[in-house]
Amino acid sequence: MSDTYRPAPASEADPTPVPGAGTGRTADSETPEPTAPPAAEHPTAEPPKPPAAARPAWRRPRPRAYAWTALSLLLLALPFYLDRFWLQAGLFAMAAAIGAIGINLLTGATGQLSMGHAFFLAVGAYGYCVLAGGNDVESGHRLAGLGLPTWLAAVLAVCLAGLAGGLFSPIAGRLRGAYLGIATLALIFVGQHVLFNARDLTGGFNGRAVPPLSLFGLDFDDSELLVAAVPFQSMEKLWYAALVALLLCGLFARGVLRGRPGRAMNALRDHRIAAGVMGVPVARYRAAVFVLSSMYAGLAGVLLALVFQRTVPEYFGMILSLEFLAMIVIGGLGSVAGAVVGAIFVSLLPQVLTRWSDTLPLVSAPGTGGVSPGEASRYLYGAAVVAVVLFLPGGLTRLAPSLREKK
Repeated sequence: MSDTYRPAPASEADPTPVPGAGTGRTADSETPEPTAPPAAEHPTAEPPKPPAAARPAWRRPRPRAYAWTALSLLLLALPFYLDRFWLQAGLFAMAAAIGAIGINLLTGATGQLSMGHAFFLAVGAYGYCVLAGGNDVESGHRLAGLGLPTWLAAVLAVCLAGLAGGLFSPIAGRLRGAYLGIATLALIFVGQHVLFNARDLTGGFNGRAVPPLSLFGLDFDDSELLVAAVPFQSMEKLWYAALVALLLCGLFARGVLRGRPGRAMNALRDHRIAAGVMGVPVARYRAAVFVLSSMYAGLAGVLLALVFQRTVPEYFGMILSLEFLAMIVIGGLGSVAGAVVGAIFVSLLPQVLTRWSDTLPLVSAPGTGGVSPGEASRYLYGAAVVAVVLFLPGGLTRLAPSLREKK
């Protein structure tokens, strides 16, 4: 038993540790202890700035916010520099953008084809004239009017367009696709018949004058109002009213599309049966979106009437409905920005061609023969619709993200 190996006590063990023992390393592989970095040669030099991702959120650059700020300042300053022609063209574009947002909620987000959007614009425009106008005599006919305050007449005209959409909503809630498009197309023919024949209300073929809007004591007529030594008339005053209306309509539609109703609308568009199985009331949602789209169209009609200063039945025909469909296809289906971009493109193109018809090839001034600016613009945005459908299905608003991805 005395020959048995016994380990040495801890006190008798070699106090010198073996480098790398138990770690598979040898003495030669021992890493030196880390040393402090050398002092900076220039102690007064500023330390390097942290990357953008490490900075606080409020200090990070926001190019989109800067772009929106610059655009807002530009739109606010334009009435001080543009002449009446371009201000009127811009007002047409803003009114068209409001109407395009409405039909984009119906067709782009919910998948309901509507060919009768112009009918609801006519309801808004003529509803405002009847509610705000008096019993005036025009072209030998005494026109009916209630003489309400113009701001109240504008609100009631929008509600009247929504009521007209509500009366049609049971049909819109049960039809879809081409069947709904054909049913809404009938509204155009009914509306044209009423506009041309109900002379006591509409003035017939010659239309009727539009009472100027009065809001908070400010008359949106051609009476001059000096602002920073610049005379403001009807177009300049309406510019800011239209900007506010477009901003509110865009924000409301954006909130609808990003919330629970927007998800339900997209489910109806993509798969109606699956949406019903998940608990989405299909008929009720379709009817509600149709009413909302009609109210957007009514507001656009009121603004167009104020800009035109006279309503005529010919303007609210089937071509106007087709133009609104072209707007949302060119700009981008199912988005507020797409509706605005498409409306600007389609509504400003005839104005630009009319302005420079004498210098552009193949385009002649209206009434001089050849291709008029209106016809040329329809050819161009018809070709744009085909090009967008074939090569850019998401519309013009998808062009910038696709270019960034390629870079």
